[in-house]
Amino acid sequence: MEKVQVKDAKGKLGVLVIGVGGAVATTFVAGTLIVRKGLGIPVGSVSQLATIRLGKRNENRFPKIKDVVPLADLNDIVFGGWDIFEDDAYAAARHAEVLSANDLDKVRDELQAIKPMKAVFDQNFVKRLHGTWVKSAPTKWDLMEAVRADIKKFKTDNNCDRMVCIWCGSTEVFTKISAVHETLPALEKAMKENSEEIAPSMVYAYACIAEGVAYINGAPNLTVDMPAMWDFSAQKQVPILGKDFKTGQTMLKTVLSPMLKTRMLGLSGWFSTNILGNRDGEVLDDPGSFKTKEESKLSVIDNILQPELYPELYGDVYHKVRINYYPPRKDNKEGWDNIDIFGWLGYPMELKVDFLCRDSILAAPLCLDLVLFTDLAQRAGMSGIQTWLSFYFKSPMHDNEHIAEHDLFIQNVKMKNTLRSIIGEETIDFMD
Repeated sequence: MEKVQVKDAKGKLGVLVIGVGGAVATTFVAGTLIVRKGLGIPVGSVSQLATIRLGKRNENRFPKIKDVVPLADLNDIVFGGWDIFEDDAYAAARHAEVLSANDLDKVRDELQAIKPMKAVFDQNFVKRLHGTWVKSAPTKWDLMEAVRADIKKFKTDNNCDRMVCIWCGSTEVFTKISAVHETLPALEKAMKENSEEIAPSMVYAYACIAEGVAYINGAPNLTVDMPAMWDFSAQKQVPILGKDFKTGQTMLKTVLSPMLKTRMLGLSGWFSTNILGNRDGEVLDDPGSFKTKEESKLSVIDNILQPELYPELYGDVYHKVRINYYPPRKDNKEGWDNIDIFGWLGYPMELKVDFLCRDSILAAPLCLDLVLFTDLAQRAGMSGIQTWLSFYFKSPMHDNEHIAEHDLFIQNVKMKNTLRSIIGEETIDFMD
C-alpha cells in the first residue's frame, strides 16, 4: 500500500488550550510535562502505550503506535491558551485538586510559566461562571481578530512550526443550528453584527481555522459542527473534529450497547445519573448547559442499537440522563446506570453499573492523543472533519451525507486502519 506523504514533525508544536486553567486542561498539561520528564506513566493514552498489529497475525508484528507512526515528540510541545481567570497553570491546578501537590511540584516552574491569555467570554452562554480575565471589543468579529493576534504572537514568541487548538472549556448553553451557521458569509456577517447566535467557542474556532490551526472541540458545543465551518476548514485545508470527550458513563454505553445488540438482547430502559463537583459540574447545573450535554449523551444508544432495524428489541427504549452538581465530590465523578434488559421470551433482567471515576484523569490522555493525532492529520494533508478520531468523542461529528459511528470497537478499528494507511501498511478488514 502506498505510504501517505506526511511532513516531518520538525520544530515546536504549539498546543493552545481554551480553558487552560480548568481541571481537565491542567491535568492534561501537567501530566504531559510529568510524563516527558520520565516521572509518570501516560496511562490511558493510546498514542503512547497501545500497540498496532501490522500485516498477518502470524507475522507477529505488534509495535507500539508511537514507534511506527510519525507523531510529534512530547519534548517538542509548547503549551499556552486562554482562560476566564488569571491564575497561572500551577495555581489553577492546585485549585482544581485533581493531581497531588507532590506531582504538581515536579513541574512547578513549567506550569507557573503558563499564564493564560484573556478569554472570549459571554455570560449568556455559561450562566454559572463569572469570568474576570476576559477580552472586550465592539463586536464578535473584533474579538475573533484579537484571538488571531494572540495565535500569531504565541507562534512567534515560542518559535512554533505548527499549532493545534483544543477546547477544554465549559459546556455552553444549547444552541440550535440556524441560517446563521449554514454558510460562511452568513456566519461572518453574524459575527460582525454581534449576533446572539454566535457563541464564544465559534469565535475561537473561526480564528483558529483562519490561521491554519487545527481545532478540536472537547465539549458538546455546536462550535464547528455546522456547514459554514465545514466549508471554511475545507477552504483553509485545516482539520476539525469533535465533539465532547468520551470519558466515563458514555464510554461504558459505547461498550455495553454493542454487547446487547451482538447478543440480540432487548432493552426496555436506561437510566443514567451523575454526581460531579468540579467547575464542569457547576456549569452543568444550569439547564441550558445541561441541555447541550444531554443531547450529546442521548444520541449514543439509538445510533448503536438501530431501533428501526430491531423494533422488537429496541423500539421502545426509555432513556433518561441526569447530571447533579455535588461539590464535595470535586473531580471524582460517580456515574450510576440502571439498565433494564430482557431476554428469551421477553423475561426481564437488570444490569447495574456504578462507575466511581475521576473525570479529568480519564480526559487528560484523550487530550494528548487528540493533539498528537490531529497534528499528524494536518501534516498528512487531511482536512475537514476527522471522522477517524470518533473513538474519542461522545457525539462524533459528521456531515449531512454520513452517519456517525458510536460503537467503540468499530471506532477503534477505523482509527487504527487510518494509522496503517498513513504509514503505508495494509488495512485489516477481516480477522485471521
